[in-house]
Amino acid sequence: MVNVRFIMRSAEEQRQFLAQAVLHVRSGRAASRRELADLMKLSPSTAGQYVDQLLEAGLLEETGLEQGAIGRPKRLLNVAPDAGWFAGVEFNAERVQAVRIDFAGRVTGSHVEYLGADVSAEHVLKTIASVIRGLSGRTGAPLLGVGVGCPGVVDPSTGVAVYYAYIPEWNQVPVAERLQKRFEVPVTVDNNLRAIALAERWFGGGKDASDYVILGPRRGFGVAVVHAGKVVRGATDAAGEIGRWPWPVADGTAKQEMQDALNASVVYRRLAGLTNRGRLPLDLRAALENFADSTGEAWDSVIGDYARVIGCLHLLLDAEVYFLHGPLTGLGNRFCEEVAARTVEICPALTDNPPQIVASVLGDNAGALGAASQAMEAWMPDAA
Repeated sequence: MVNVRFIMRSAEEQRQFLAQAVLHVRSGRAASRRELADLMKLSPSTAGQYVDQLLEAGLLEETGLEQGAIGRPKRLLNVAPDAGWFAGVEFNAERVQAVRIDFAGRVTGSHVEYLGADVSAEHVLKTIASVIRGLSGRTGAPLLGVGVGCPGVVDPSTGVAVYYAYIPEWNQVPVAERLQKRFEVPVTVDNNLRAIALAERWFGGGKDASDYVILGPRRGFGVAVVHAGKVVRGATDAAGEIGRWPWPVADGTAKQEMQDALNASVVYRRLAGLTNRGRLPLDLRAALENFADSTGEAWDSVIGDYARVIGCLHLLLDAEVYFLHGPLTGLGNRFCEEVAARTVEICPALTDNPPQIVASVLGDNAGALGAASQAMEAWMPDAA
């Protein structure tokens, strides 16, 4: 870990200010001492002291001068990429996906490990540790933090994965504790869709949005909501479990949940004309690409069902944009556009405010990227 000499304020306050300064430079919001002072509401001299400490510790670099129209030229700041790295891991019942990002927030490696048929909680934990070890063997920089995106219900305050239906014995799993013992670095744990919400902010289309929603139809169907720049968690960290809605919505005698009718596997079977036991392809996203130009009753039915769900969400949340993730991105922008158009037919109140639905370009690495982003945002320098 990197040690930094502190001045002024308490050690904990210093760590927080220094970590915040690194985040501002890493995000591109600040490229000079003056911009950093303005963002952090500090005097130029105090901001300069923080920068000097970060330069001395090898966490920031000065890369030259930028001459404006008037005034003295600014010394430009960048985050030092080789100061360390962060591991991000996201998983489901089929595979573990991992990425490595350097201290500047650039992706420098990735790995996927498929779990096989005999998946268990212990096997998943051992696979996560194995893929992190694999990533660490390809860099000489120190590991500074690990982020994990877990499916299902998660308690981020304790790092415990509470419940996920599709992995046997995945109940009250102490993910953070296990990985902290193994790697001796801070570990953040959160729901995988909330991790993806961070990935969109750092690597995708959410950089300029403060209110957006992640749509995650995969094995189940959940959403992550970002409002005023912050992820909405709910009173028990269970916000976003819309897959548990009774389905169909208008039928008071519904016998299934919405995710049972609209998850990615079911959508594929509906479009392919298969029964509920029909065999699924290994690469569901690629298989769904074959239906991107579909027409007919099955296509119209899927469009209508998704429009009903997203129309209700939009009436409730009024988000700027809805990012579609998972295998259904294989259906492309046409799917998103037709769903948005149908919401207006189903919900006339949306005529002047239809939802903007976008197929994310982040691909299968999205959850791992978001988990690494969480670790990166949570990082603070060690006190000397």
